Amino acid sequence: MKIVNNDSNIYSRMKKTILYLAVTFLAVFGLVTLFLTTSIILDLFGIRAMEGNYVPFIIWANFISSMLYLISAYGFVQRKRWTFKLLGSSAIILIVAYAGLFWYMNAGGLYEVKTVGAIAFRIGFTLLFTAVAFFTISKRCEKIETAIIM
Repeated sequence: MKIVNNDSNIYSRMKKTILYLAVTFLAVFGLVTLFLTTSIILDLFGIRAMEGNYVPFIIWANFISSMLYLISAYGFVQRKRWTFKLLGSSAIILIVAYAGLFWYMNAGGLYEVKTVGAIAFRIGFTLLFTAVAFFTISKRCEKIETAIIM
């Protein structure tokens, strides 16, 4: 019979709670993003008109990220280490698109001011969940968790 102290039980429960919250937020954010970007790309529900001067490559970067968010939510549930890499890739795509947005703005392209803040928020969100994936799923944390339980 293996006796596990309460500290490791608390740590394990806290880690599971963070994992489930991450999955929920990531899946909901991915679904909302997928709906909105698809609606803009396909001009559904009049959302394209509501967006005003949208920037096409930003919409496509968000669309790709929405797919990566949904796949990453699955990776969180399955505790797959590639979740970190997938979210990191999404962050890189968004950062490149953000840099491209500033180039586009300086070149005189039409855009909405809210786009600048929205993509900055999305980058922060993605980096946060990349860190959560790293610290809840990574091999290093599995070793630490095993050492705590033993």
